[in-house]
Amino acid sequence: MGSKEIVLGNVNEDAELLKAHAEVYNHLFAYTDTLALRSAVELHIADIIHSHGQPMSLSQIASKLESPSPDVTCLARVMRMLVRKNIFTVDCNQSSGEEVLYGLTNISRWLLHDHELSLAPMFLTFTHPWIINAWYEISSSIKEGGTPFEKAYGQSFWERASKDPEFNNMFNIGMAAATKPTLDAVVKGYKDGFSGFKGTLVDVGGGIGRMIAKIVKAYPHIKGINFDLPHVVGTAPQYPGVTHVGGDMFKEIPTADAIIFKSVLHDWADEECLAILKNCKKALSQEKGKVIIVDVILHADGKGLFDDAVIGCDLWLMADCVGGKERTEDEWKKLLIEAGFTHLKITPLPTIMSLSIIEAFPQ
Repeated sequence: MGSKEIVLGNVNEDAELLKAHAEVYNHLFAYTDTLALRSAVELHIADIIHSHGQPMSLSQIASKLESPSPDVTCLARVMRMLVRKNIFTVDCNQSSGEEVLYGLTNISRWLLHDHELSLAPMFLTFTHPWIINAWYEISSSIKEGGTPFEKAYGQSFWERASKDPEFNNMFNIGMAAATKPTLDAVVKGYKDGFSGFKGTLVDVGGGIGRMIAKIVKAYPHIKGINFDLPHVVGTAPQYPGVTHVGGDMFKEIPTADAIIFKSVLHDWADEECLAILKNCKKALSQEKGKVIIVDVILHADGKGLFDDAVIGCDLWLMADCVGGKERTEDEWKKLLIEAGFTHLKITPLPTIMSLSIIEAFPQ
């Protein structure tokens, strides 16, 4: 019992042991899936095939790359991986009998750069070395405390964004791309709430204003305010019916009849969220005002389509945002009740990342 030696037995004769051995290797090389796909997104391979209008050979794809001498052998090996992961299709060219043709799948169609609902900017943002490097500090954060991003860069994620225009722009574009596919679901899924609402709706942490603009366009009787940090709204385009206001949600939130957050409160620890929510109570212009939270509800043992992605996003928040986390339904309820919102209503949305609308009414 005192020995530290673990006898694994004959791995070649024990099927379960062999399976576990293979799983370790699969986890070891899981990053190659992500980064091989990143390279394809950087090279616009899906766009090249889409523009061609039909599957293409490797040489045809290579000829469209912005390079005088592309390494076709290297490209072939990356495409082999991506075909295996169902990012692209592969078929033999019937005319030559030898050359293979690569086509798009539903997965690669999501990564077309020029598509309205493209996830390419989001993919490039969240796989950028600026984001990934923080993950190398997770173990030291577990041992010593602190946020991995701050350990890696000596400043918080939000400080970096406020001081580095390139980083700020990259993140804003990535988040806008992440938001686009969910906007219709939010606008239509909360139709009764928006159609019956009168007055001013403030989108707190609204980034460059895409969500509030979409809401106001669908429900023009709503007066929209997009509220975020000055350096964020400073890059926002103008939208009909929307006013951009720069400020700090930890200090004061513009007066409103209702306040909406989308994927904002999960960036912050409970203590910070309480401060934000208490400012919301002060900002609501009347007792019947409300806070509308569009966010993920984490199901630790969930088997849904996006439950694995939610767990992954929770770890991203842990690595890059001070105190950020995804919350279970019980955690959301506890947080909102503590902030003074005693009447809650939760409505799941049929949307990407399994978002829900949490309505919170002050006591």
